[in-house]
Amino acid sequence: MSSKVQASARTALEGLLHDGMTVMSGGFGLCGIPENLILALRDSGVRGLTVISNNAGVDGFGLGLLLETRQIARMVSSYVGENKEFERQYLAGELQLEFNPQGTLAERIRAGGAGIPGFYTRTGVGTLVAEGKELKDFDGETYLLETALKADLSIVKAWKGDSEGNLVFRRTARNFNPMMATAGKVCVAEVEEIVPVGSLDPDQIHTPGIYVDRIVQSTFEKRIEQRTVRKREMA
Repeated sequence: MSSKVQASARTALEGLLHDGMTVMSGGFGLCGIPENLILALRDSGVRGLTVISNNAGVDGFGLGLLLETRQIARMVSSYVGENKEFERQYLAGELQLEFNPQGTLAERIRAGGAGIPGFYTRTGVGTLVAEGKELKDFDGETYLLETALKADLSIVKAWKGDSEGNLVFRRTARNFNPMMATAGKVCVAEVEEIVPVGSLDPDQIHTPGIYVDRIVQSTFEKRIEQRTVRKREMA
C-alpha cells in the first residue's frame, strides 16, 4: 500500500496545518467539494486562514462551516451569493475579500500550478477589478496584469483515485479541482473510491499522481443548493 493512502481525513491533514496558512479548496457550489477535509480543517482549530475557492459553500455546510467558527480571515473567490454568514461578516468588516471574475480566478490558479507568475487579460479593464493593476496595450486593446495564485495546501475531491494519487473526476465535479491540485505546495485528495494501481485508463486520468501527496477514501453527502420544483399538473 502506498504511503500516500490515509486512514481518515483527520490523519490526511496531520502535520500540514498552521495558523495563517493559505488553502485552496476545490468545488463549485456544493459540487465536488472536499467536504470531509473541510470538516477536518474545522475540527483542527487552525485559524487566520486565507481560502481560495470559487465560493464559500452555504450556511452550515462546506466552507460555510469554517465561516461559522471564524477560522477564515480572507477569501479569494468569484461567487459568494449563497452564504448569509459570508455576507454578514464581509459587510461588518470581519472578513477580507478579494473578488475575481470566474475565468480570471481559474486562470490565476492554473498559472500558479504551471509556474507562470502572471498573465494579461481584457477581463475587468475599465472596472473596479483593474484598480491598482498594471495595464498594457496589445494590438490596440488594453489588458490588465493578473498574478498567479498558489497555496500552502490544496484540498480536492475526486471520483476515483489509485494508491499512487492518480485522480479521475466525474462530470461537473471536475470544476476547479484539477487546477487546484497543481497549485498547492501540498495536495490532499479525498475520493469516493480507491482502486488498484493500473486499473485506471491512463488516457482518462485528469490529475497525475505526481501532484498528489496524500489520498483518503471518504463517504459524501449529496446536497442541492437551491431545490426548484414545479407544481404538479392535474390531468
